[in-house]
Amino acid sequence: MNASDLTLVFAAAVLASLAVHLWLLTRQMRHVAQHRAQVPPAFADRVSVEAHRKAADYTLAKGRLAMLSHVVGHAVLLGWTLLGGLDALHQALLPLGSALGPLGLQLALLAAFTLIGALIELPLDWVATFRLEQRFDFNRQTPALWWADRAKGAAVGAVIGLPLAALVLWLMGATGSLWWLWAWGAWVGFNGLLLVLWPTVIAPLFNRFEPLADDALAQRVQALMRRCGFAARGLFVMDGSRRSAHANAYFTGLGAAKRVVFYDTLLARLTPGEVEAVLAHELGHFKRRHVLQRMVMLFGASLAGLALLGWLAAQPAFYLGLGVQPNLVAPNDALALILFMLALPPFTFFLTPLGAALSRRHEFEADAFACAQADGRDLARALVKLHEDNAATLTPDPWYVRFHYSHPPAAERLAALPAP
Repeated sequence: MNASDLTLVFAAAVLASLAVHLWLLTRQMRHVAQHRAQVPPAFADRVSVEAHRKAADYTLAKGRLAMLSHVVGHAVLLGWTLLGGLDALHQALLPLGSALGPLGLQLALLAAFTLIGALIELPLDWVATFRLEQRFDFNRQTPALWWADRAKGAAVGAVIGLPLAALVLWLMGATGSLWWLWAWGAWVGFNGLLLVLWPTVIAPLFNRFEPLADDALAQRVQALMRRCGFAARGLFVMDGSRRSAHANAYFTGLGAAKRVVFYDTLLARLTPGEVEAVLAHELGHFKRRHVLQRMVMLFGASLAGLALLGWLAAQPAFYLGLGVQPNLVAPNDALALILFMLALPPFTFFLTPLGAALSRRHEFEADAFACAQADGRDLARALVKLHEDNAATLTPDPWYVRFHYSHPPAAERLAALPAP
């Protein structure tokens, strides 16, 4: 494929991706609005009309913001590529090459691209937090905390991301045509290290974690984990209420270092039996090897992606077709990485329904496991509460569900559980 053909194919993929995004969101918003006035019969005795309408309004507001976000995101994508944004940034940094050296110049390009991208996203992030979430009483963040989170995130990203980027760029230049295989090994190792560091080093930079103080609940949870043959290093409560009214619980860590984390908002809303059922669901993902399957798929996809990049990086048409003039006497490795990250999503977006379908199947399997290890009626009650508290719509559009939902709709999920 020559450069002009790639330009046409890429432009078509970007426009098709945007069109499908907007079409699905339009369907979702229309479907939710049509069913706003009446609670579905299956939930009539468990969800109030006011809560149902709030969920519909929240979904519609998120949909409008998502439409704007997609339009802006696709415009920025074209701006970086076919309209010459990345090429202009590259040309502006080239005079620094003599001072920074080849590797330093490439790291500067990656850092500048990441920083500019983050700055472009800030206004929409701000609106999502302090307009949308605030309007529906979910936001608990102050502007100072919001800015502190972003400053910490940038610092952590620099401390972790720059060394990894330097390693990958060095491998691309030093290990020949099979550099992508070495880079994949570095990527896998990085993910393993991140799993170890995240719960004890990185996450505490953003939230406070305290041991679960409710002894009765702790004993109940520990008994559940013993029944399931699951070992964890500790049970912790996270101050999720500092930022949001949304509730959650999760496992984090690797191997014997795994820990159980409850949002304080979850513990405040659910009964001990419901907490146990929710945790049993999360345990089901581990016992059914869903986490392992997803990791294998992620690593397999990253290996295939890097192999493809290994071939594309040697093709001049790859750069020219995406609006960039490649270096003639210096490495193009950073350019190749950035272009690949920009160009891949419009093509892989159409695989989203496959991943969503697999995830929904895993959720049903985890629910079945929870019913075997805890009270399924508690799980059903917990799901209704969490749907109501998180203002999740009970009437999503079926096509939107097939394409985007990683969890089954509430009606389908509860139909497979004992009646609460």
